[in-house]
Order: sequence, then structure tokens, then C-alpha cells
Amino acid sequence: MAIPAREAPENSSNVESSSAATKKRGNSFLRSVLEFVIIIVIALGIATFMRAFLIQPFYVPSGSMEQTLQINDRVVASKITTSISGVNRGEIMVFKDPGGWLPEFDNSKEGLSGALSQALTFIGLLPSDSGDDLVKRVIGIEGDRVACCNEAGQIVLNGVGLDESAYINGPTDQVLFDVTVPKGGMFMMGDNRGNSADSRFHLDQNDGAVPTNNAVGRVVLVVWPFDRLSTEPIPEIFGNPAIAAGNAYGK
Repeated sequence: MAIPAREAPENSSNVESSSAATKKRGNSFLRSVLEFVIIIVIALGIATFMRAFLIQPFYVPSGSMEQTLQINDRVVASKITTSISGVNRGEIMVFKDPGGWLPEFDNSKEGLSGALSQALTFIGLLPSDSGDDLVKRVIGIEGDRVACCNEAGQIVLNGVGLDESAYINGPTDQVLFDVTVPKGGMFMMGDNRGNSADSRFHLDQNDGAVPTNNAVGRVVLVVWPFDRLSTEPIPEIFGNPAIAAGNAYGK
């Protein structure tokens, strides 16, 4: 009678080797996931830090700065510049509504997409459109005398007529005024003078001045759309020494 052949037992070393390889692959996958999570957390931390202290993207919702800034432009404001150097004449500045400049704005966003949008905006990966930010040009700082207008139809800053033809849109004499910017204030005007409810239209509030504490940051770049990629330097006219010499505080 034939005796059935016995199956050869598996080599125990092969089993242990296979188990070790499986465990190694599992550990490698977990390490990869952990490294990815760490990288994301670090990246988000850096982005949040940059938004809070260095730079922040903003969305331009209106035409008050045309033709310099267009509706739907995405711009970058430098917070660090304003923190170190303060507010300077000629800068395009993002600032918080001091009260009464903007209508009520409903920025509530519902659902997962709304929560994601708010999160990305908070960390600076989406431009801010909070509804209480404005963007205009700094015409005068504390101690400056700002008036409209001389015989040429120009804004007069500390006795110097400003030739703003390089960047303003339309005439600038919609409102006649003569004010000295109070301490801790900045006099703001849009480049699109015929379509900008700026300091000229809020003269009953602190002579139209916005507190410098409301300044968020100077606009330094237009980053979107790509065909409008550009820097935003201070116009040379604001570097006239006679302007600084005429400031009440010698600034």
C-alpha cells in the first residue's frame, strides 16, 4: 500500500522574513504620512505667520483706485513695511473702515465651502474680502496741510501743488476743502477721484483723517491677473523736499 507523501513544512525563516517586510512597509507608509502632515503643518504655520506680520493678499472690489488698481485685482499688502516705516505720503494703503465709510456687508458663508474659504483666507492662501477693508492712496500724514485746489485744479500739499496726472483718473476738485491732518491721522484719496468716497467726503469726522492705527499694510504688488503683474512704487512728486519742510511736525 502506498504511503501518502507528506507536505514539506514551510521554512520558518521565510515566514519571518515576509512578516518583517510587511511590517517594514507599514512603518514606511506611516512615516511618509507623518512627514506629509508635519510638512503641511509647518507650511500652514509659515503662511499664518506671514499673513499676521509680513504680507497679506487682498481683493479689490471697487473702482475707486482705477486706473491704478482695477476691479477684481488681487494685490499684496506689506504689513512689515508699515510696521517698521509707518505710513508715508503717496503709498497705496489698505486700511480698516474707521466707521461709516462702508455700507453694511454680509460676509457669512455657509457649508463646507464657506468654512474652507474662511480658513484659507485666515492663513493667507485666499485674498481677504472681509467687507471692512478699504484701499486708497495716502495724500497727507499728521501735520500736513491738504487743500483743494489751486488754479491748476491740483491738490495742494503743504503749499505744493501735486501734479498727479500720471495716476489719477479725472478731475480732483469734487469737494473744496482746506484741512490740517490731525495727530495720528492720514488723509486718504482714491485715484479715481470722481468715484471715490474718501476723506473728502468725511470731513465732519476728524477732518476726514483715518487713524494710522487702522492702517493694515502698503500695497506693493498686483499679482492677479497675470497680465497686470506690477509693483506699486510711491510717485516721485511726494519726494519733493518742500512738502516735508511744510509739515507742522517736520515730517
